[in-house]
Amino acid sequence: MLGEILQWTYPADAALSHWLRGHPGLGARDRSEVAEAVYDVLRHLRRYRQFGESGVGPASRRLAILGLAATLGAEALQEGLDAAEAEWLQRVLQIDLATLPRAVRGSIPDWLDERLSAMESPETLIEALNRQASLDLRVNPLKVERDAMLTELQQSAGRYEPVAMPYSPWGIRMEGRPAINRWPQFENGSIEVQDEGSQLLALLVAPRRGEMIIDFCAGAGGKTLLLGALMRSTGRLYAFDVSAARLARAKPRFARSGLSNVVPVVIDSENDARVKRLAGKAQRVLVDAPCSGIGTLRRNPDLKWRQHPESLAELGQLQERILNSAARCVAPGGRLVYATCSLLAEENEVQADRFLASHPDFERVDAAEILAARCDTLKLEGPYVQLRPDVHGTDGFFAAVFERRKKAATAAECEAEAQADAEAPLDEGVDTAEAPAAQETLEPVTAEASAEASGEADQDKPAS
Repeated sequence: MLGEILQWTYPADAALSHWLRGHPGLGARDRSEVAEAVYDVLRHLRRYRQFGESGVGPASRRLAILGLAATLGAEALQEGLDAAEAEWLQRVLQIDLATLPRAVRGSIPDWLDERLSAMESPETLIEALNRQASLDLRVNPLKVERDAMLTELQQSAGRYEPVAMPYSPWGIRMEGRPAINRWPQFENGSIEVQDEGSQLLALLVAPRRGEMIIDFCAGAGGKTLLLGALMRSTGRLYAFDVSAARLARAKPRFARSGLSNVVPVVIDSENDARVKRLAGKAQRVLVDAPCSGIGTLRRNPDLKWRQHPESLAELGQLQERILNSAARCVAPGGRLVYATCSLLAEENEVQADRFLASHPDFERVDAAEILAARCDTLKLEGPYVQLRPDVHGTDGFFAAVFERRKKAATAAECEAEAQADAEAPLDEGVDTAEAPAAQETLEPVTAEASAEASGEADQDKPAS
């Protein structure tokens, strides 16, 4: 498995799923142990490679030995090791990690160590990024109350220790890796997989019934589902994405959710003509932008080896273009929320400050203040929101909130709006019709079958 993943041709979760499908003879326990050991190696790859320099034999075998020793215990491997390997393993396991440089000890590339070192408490942050994340669930507020679902799960799945999340009013946190895609609560749309930080974005968007709202980078649809439920399935909620495959994976989730106001739209780019037709029309626009994903290393440890400074520069340009395009859709007095699952300043506050400098018709709103009003226990310093795994127990998330000044509508936008009314409906090619009013609902999106939970979770949201 490591031989395939370390070629970096595909994301680790996709490569692992493909490999497991190709080995159907493995039992459930074997599959779980292989997956856990692979992810351990990805988390500690730099340190393991340094340890492996003193050994003999294939390098990938030495990595596998270290990954299995960390997840199963060294004693579980004794029958499979020759004398030289056993002696090498015993020797490297006695190395004092405190004597290693931080970048080696924390297994991060030098460029990332340099950026994280500029943040507060980099040691605890790096350590938290290398710990396996818990499983975060979210109830569907259109169907069930959190307390009722928590009681139900404590009775039916108590061994996974379900507890209420500290911040999200819809969140339930569980330990272990249960196959929730087979649970009736998942199959009927009562629960979904979504990181707590991602859930909190809905509080920043603050959707209202009957509004027109755009999820500009919808991905697999986790945030779209929550926004739609908070709208009580009224109004119109556009789910934009450039990936038809991602939106296709979202359709079973939309069907399970019971929502009738979601309009999934595949766009060619941020400048798609269908986006331009919505100039100045949306009361709320969420941009959960493509990013490095550095904040999700607990779940996607391969990202730190797949990203590099040059790719960050390209991502920054894409984020700026998407944000500028999404801003055009915001109605006067409307709200724009920019978010990433990154910890890096160039993707976060630098990007937000650049947007403000180039858009005088928008003003910044204190995002931390908005969350503090809804989450008594969440302490943040504004004006932006930056969540950290070592402080908040979530993935690394950033969010900024902007509002368009009420007198900011330009003549060009008014002309664009008038022209849009005369053009073909935005939903052409989608099984819905253009609603004459925001309150009109749409036919529900349906699908043949549910996708795997691992392919739908927003806490596994793809990066760039």
